[in-house]
Amino acid sequence: MSERLRLKKNADRRLKAGHLWLYSNEIDTEVTPLKGIEPGAQAVVEAANGKPMGVAYVNPHSLICARIVSRDANLRLDRSLLVHRFNQALGLRNRLFAKPFYRLVYGEGDLLPGLIVDRFDDVLVVQLNTLGMERLGGEVIAALDKVFSPRAIVFKNDSSGRRLEQLERQVEVVQGELPEQVLLEENGVRFVVPVIKGQKTGWFFDHRANRAWLNNLVAGKRVLDVFSYVGGWGVQAAAHGASEVLCVDSSAEALEQVAENAALNGLAEQVSVGEADAFEALAALKAEGEQFDVVVLDPPAFIRKRKDIANGERAYSRLNREAMRLLGRDGLLLSASCSMHLAPERLVECVRGAVRHQDRHGQVIYQGGQGPDHPVHPAIPETAYLKALGVRVFRD
Repeated sequence: MSERLRLKKNADRRLKAGHLWLYSNEIDTEVTPLKGIEPGAQAVVEAANGKPMGVAYVNPHSLICARIVSRDANLRLDRSLLVHRFNQALGLRNRLFAKPFYRLVYGEGDLLPGLIVDRFDDVLVVQLNTLGMERLGGEVIAALDKVFSPRAIVFKNDSSGRRLEQLERQVEVVQGELPEQVLLEENGVRFVVPVIKGQKTGWFFDHRANRAWLNNLVAGKRVLDVFSYVGGWGVQAAAHGASEVLCVDSSAEALEQVAENAALNGLAEQVSVGEADAFEALAALKAEGEQFDVVVLDPPAFIRKRKDIANGERAYSRLNREAMRLLGRDGLLLSASCSMHLAPERLVECVRGAVRHQDRHGQVIYQGGQGPDHPVHPAIPETAYLKALGVRVFRD
């Protein structure tokens, strides 16, 4: 491999600690000009003394200008290494799950920066979120085909991260034929997954364990699922004995899927839907005198960048306050955040403030994160993003 990236003195500390990212200001551009490397190409990363440290793919136009794909400077990310990484990822999931429904590849967590693969049995939905991975699209297809022989592979390349890499958004079936319905089973409940038109890959596997926890506490309860999407929380609650579930979302298409998923599980009578902005819906339900035993808050990321932290925390606080107003005398709140920039203790603080604002008491009885099919890279804090709090909210 002819391309090289030489690091500045002491800029190798994070890599030695296990990190996989390199920033443009860490490169000795006098020795190895970044602009001289073709975007998406792979290069040997060298310490300041010239010692090889691994191989990375490069994007000179991105703040994260390179991402390590192997610590062996003699390797490169190609079909062979992808097959190896996919088999490693599969080995972990086979230990964790009895059925083939999970996040198969979680980017840096599975040593494949920029690559996401969700598995719905014989349908694989792929996100190529970086230029380096985009250039390897054909190799990704070939490696997935070798390891899994899937019925269909979908490229769901519409994530916001692609914009940072100056990549176009596109969604297409790149191999095989997509069945009329893509199905999954989670916590014993079946769902139809909108892999083409839905959010992300069509499903959010990351909350599986948190939903399983809540499922044990909803029997006979009236449940409100806010930001319901296609009913991951609400339909599962109904399947586990909730007497009545209201799913609220701003997307009419998502709510149509809620109804379809409820019917798929014989739960049409227990599950109803409401199309509205979340904050407006909470205010309207309070004005109508509605009350629930359990409220689920699983909003989109309110904090996408560090500069959004203050406004985002205010939004989380307001959301939790409004939700608590709908809880009965002794209710349960499931409050979640997928904002990586929101520290876990800050979500607790948002909930604490909301509890006191309502002049109630709160007990945090559950603290959850992302499921094990989203393995956290111990050197990369950004790979740990999901938070879920189970909070008992009650009066004297």
